[in-house]
Amino acid sequence: MTKILVDGIAVDVPAEYTLLQACEMAGAEIPRFCFHERLSIAGNCRMCLVELKGAPKPVASCAYAVKDCRPGPNGEPPEVLTRSGTTKKAREGVMEFLLINHPLDCPICDQGGHCDLQDQAMAYGVDSTRYGENKRAVEEKYIGPLVRTAMNRCIHCTRCVRFLAEVAGVPDLGAIGRGEDMEITSYLEQAMHSELQGNVADLCPVGALVHKPQSYNVRPWELNKTESIDVMDAVGSAIRVDTRGREVMQIEPRVNEDINEEWISDKTRHAVDGLRVQRLDRPFVRDNGRLRPASWGEAFAAIAAKLKGADAKRVGAIVGDLAGVEEIFALKALMGSLGVTNLDCRQNGEALDPAWGRAAYVFNPTIPGIEAADAILLVGANPRTEASLLNVRIRKRWRMGPLAVGMIGEATDLTYPHVQIGAGADSLAALARGEHSFLEVLKAAKAPLVIVGGGALAEPGLLAAAALLAQDIGAVRPDWNGFGVLHSAAARVGALDLGFVPGDGGLAFGQMLAPGALDVVFNLGADECDVGAGAFVIYQGTHGDRGASRADVILPGAAYTEKGATYVNTEGRVQMTNRAGFPPGDAREDWAILRALSEVLGKRLPFDSLVALRRALYAEHPHMAAIGSVEPGDAAAALERLAGLSGEPGKKAFASPVRDFYLTNPIARASRVLAECSGVARGRVLEAAE
Repeated sequence: MTKILVDGIAVDVPAEYTLLQACEMAGAEIPRFCFHERLSIAGNCRMCLVELKGAPKPVASCAYAVKDCRPGPNGEPPEVLTRSGTTKKAREGVMEFLLINHPLDCPICDQGGHCDLQDQAMAYGVDSTRYGENKRAVEEKYIGPLVRTAMNRCIHCTRCVRFLAEVAGVPDLGAIGRGEDMEITSYLEQAMHSELQGNVADLCPVGALVHKPQSYNVRPWELNKTESIDVMDAVGSAIRVDTRGREVMQIEPRVNEDINEEWISDKTRHAVDGLRVQRLDRPFVRDNGRLRPASWGEAFAAIAAKLKGADAKRVGAIVGDLAGVEEIFALKALMGSLGVTNLDCRQNGEALDPAWGRAAYVFNPTIPGIEAADAILLVGANPRTEASLLNVRIRKRWRMGPLAVGMIGEATDLTYPHVQIGAGADSLAALARGEHSFLEVLKAAKAPLVIVGGGALAEPGLLAAAALLAQDIGAVRPDWNGFGVLHSAAARVGALDLGFVPGDGGLAFGQMLAPGALDVVFNLGADECDVGAGAFVIYQGTHGDRGASRADVILPGAAYTEKGATYVNTEGRVQMTNRAGFPPGDAREDWAILRALSEVLGKRLPFDSLVALRRALYAEHPHMAAIGSVEPGDAAAALERLAGLSGEPGKKAFASPVRDFYLTNPIARASRVLAECSGVARGRVLEAAE
């Protein structure tokens, strides 16, 4: 530790700290534009200048290390002044310089209300300028459907450039020219390629980059802000839902060091307009082949008439990707009261069973644990599309030091170097036999990590092969758990925790969809499948998607921004959404619909409120009460069970369950913005193929 004086306050800081960090530890506020805690140091803006005793001129505190400070003539600790006249004059000069070419368009700028330049000009600037020449004019750039440019406002902080190059791993933006002629551009004026590109608008300290879909729509002081979590994938990113009246206007990231740090994917951010359109706002009943609006009483009566006298073996229930734990728990209880054992939540056909232990189907190393790995094997997983923020962690680990990454699956750009071992089960078997040099890399690693994705979860034989390989390389030890399953659906782990899988003699997901397999199917938001002919389908969901088009009765539910619901992410972390608005029309919270339906069916569920439901849930599954924490499983025992599974792996190549990153669920498919993003991505793929 090194002692340093900041405005007369002595603090002990690590020698590798910068002056900016040391000053903040002493409680001093240091303005900055280019500096960001998660990006490399650029030292562009000079707004963080401070006076260092003994230095000939003010120094940039973001780029000056404490260890480089000289002690005083008599060995006194280095002294930094953040409020001296010299510092004040230096900052005023920098601010005047930054505003030389900045347009005075604050009243129409979308950054107004949360603009760093506005705030710091008020705090550290002056009320006049000595510049009398014409301001610089810069041509606007097209960089995609999500970010709008106003490059006249750019102050060349390069945060956007560094984010894309360092965090997203897609260097789409860069700087050309020098001095006043410098411009931030995409070179060929094409759309950015990253699934995280919207974060550059968050990072921009001025209004040069703003969110295009929200342009001229909203001001920050008009919004009510609600902390929640994301359900567009199984990562469970921390988000803030901003509403105006009943309408969700925007979704912003929240800081959560254990999951998403402070980034979110573009699908998370821009699914907003999908919450407004194609919504189911009233019950529907199919008469003479056509759906017609109905009352709740009519809808429940139609369901009761169909279930009355129905053979429980000919009734089934399936759960989709966006369902919360509360409604899954209520549906399981209702089906149990009816004697139904045909239950399943594994919409992608995963061969996972809660009976094997929790560690057999969660991401055991946890997301922050990725940073401790020194060799990673991806088996049937494409984390870039299946879990974008988890992929950011892998890239972060790669940037921290040497990291060997091997991949068995579809060849793709993961944004970091990796070894393409093969495409399917044959390659996995060959690797296990030692026919590829990457096995030696895994065995030599101190903390190897095996990640099994959706592409390799369809057959027990594949899981067994992956588990045997994990045992062989020592991936699971008392001090390290390096075997993880990567899910792509927010509801999957929670449903598996509740045991929403077939009971004795029950049919699995795919079997229930077969024509003539069942007489009645209760579909809780499963929109990525088609129920076969012959079944009476009850669909409970939020959007007029595939599930609703096949339904005989539609029960309108609430979206994740309209209810307080529990979700369990891919690592087994229990989290909770908060209600930011109310469902449209006659739509209701899903657990309440099931409770009302149970009354009509004569199988009344034993809870009348969400509090009572959660009390029953926590009694059966105590770990659900530990919000924000991960309940660890017995990894060694789970690995033994997986390794002992029977079945011969197939010969097909692994295929990711996410075929289109932007259109993976009914909310995303209803979004015009994400549809445009999907079109841009498909066009890029076609261009590459040509």
